[in-house]
Amino acid sequence: MEAKNNKKTIWAWCMFDWANQSYNMVITSTIFPAYFVAVTANSKNGDMVTFFGHKYVNTVLSTYILGLSYLIVVAMLPILTSIADYRGNKKLYLQLFTWMGSLACAGLYFFKPDSPLEIPMICFGIASIGYCGGFVFYNSYLPQIATVDQQDAVSAKGFIYGFLGSIVVQVLCFIVVLNNKALGITDDLACRISFLIVFFWWIGFSFIAFRLLPKGIPNAGSHKYNVFTGGFKELAKVFGHIKKMPLLKRFLSAFFFYSVGVQTIMLVAANFAAKELHMPDDNLIVIILIIQVVAIVGALITSKSSAKYGNVATLIGLVSIWTLLCCGVYFIATAGQFYVAAVVVGLVMGGVQSLSRSTYSKYLPLNIPDTASYFSFYDVTEKISIVVGLFCFGFVESLTHEMRDSALALDCFFAIGLLLLVVLFVAERKEKKTVKLSVA
Repeated sequence: MEAKNNKKTIWAWCMFDWANQSYNMVITSTIFPAYFVAVTANSKNGDMVTFFGHKYVNTVLSTYILGLSYLIVVAMLPILTSIADYRGNKKLYLQLFTWMGSLACAGLYFFKPDSPLEIPMICFGIASIGYCGGFVFYNSYLPQIATVDQQDAVSAKGFIYGFLGSIVVQVLCFIVVLNNKALGITDDLACRISFLIVFFWWIGFSFIAFRLLPKGIPNAGSHKYNVFTGGFKELAKVFGHIKKMPLLKRFLSAFFFYSVGVQTIMLVAANFAAKELHMPDDNLIVIILIIQVVAIVGALITSKSSAKYGNVATLIGLVSIWTLLCCGVYFIATAGQFYVAAVVVGLVMGGVQSLSRSTYSKYLPLNIPDTASYFSFYDVTEKISIVVGLFCFGFVESLTHEMRDSALALDCFFAIGLLLLVVLFVAERKEKKTVKLSVA
């Protein structure tokens, strides 16, 4: 087995984040959401669109498509991680999902203003499946490449690489979109070219990880069941183990509830800015770039804070800020207020994701043969929270036609997650005192 904390391996792992965050930036955060709202709002039906014969509010449709894509991932991953665990070939599935997602982004190039929505929205959903599907295999490398004492720093480093990569690719797209007249292309073609840029960036830089990351560890001897049903049995087995680990169980409960809010807000923020505040594409791109730059600072501060105050205490602080922020979204009425909220989002966005991943990794039992099944459980938990959040957000908006009301509904999940983190903090301190007394 390759030694942990190898600098070249960690760099290759971080470069995968550098590659795939191009999708997150352009497709879920800036150009595609703004392009989608602009194209679909030009119809004679206002913000209503038709998809396979059914009518939806445009932003509700995109929210539901995202939610469905995550639901598909939840159904697929137990089978795939079981096969990856059995054969020790999780890198193969990292490649499979990356190709799937990047090619779907290339397919969005053909989404023209007069195009029917069916094929573009299917590509939008497949791109999401490719992105979040590959992440479970990417995340599962963390305990394989870094020792426990280095996992917070390595996890934060991965997010920092991701933020930096997304900034660079966004600047490239920014140049094309804002200089389309000088380049002799139309506004819509400039946006569609940016989807091609994502394809080349995502798949191109991913080859670094494909080449340098180690393979998984074959675990065939521990499987006594069919690998196609074994993933679900593995999840049940992992769940059984987790139930016997009080701290990990409490952490996952809190993680589920605050992830409902965190992940949903990040996925719908661009739609909110484009639709509720009528912000033009160039302003939206600038805001997201600001978020990414601030997020680098936020991830570094979070890493330092967790080292000084502990992971759970830092998470309590981060989720407290998210809770107040989500409540404040209801009252945002101007672009200036959105800028302020964006800076706060940047400070807490990367930190809460990075720290959640490394906290889970720290709670895992030592010397697991392969971490894919445990991180499958983590990712299934996160993906289910996203499904719940997106469908809740879309359902409330479909009832009230107000995205602000949906934000208030999400704040309830933040409040529950915060309360569960406090319970975890108290339980962790009690356990540490018990251990000290037993040692004494």
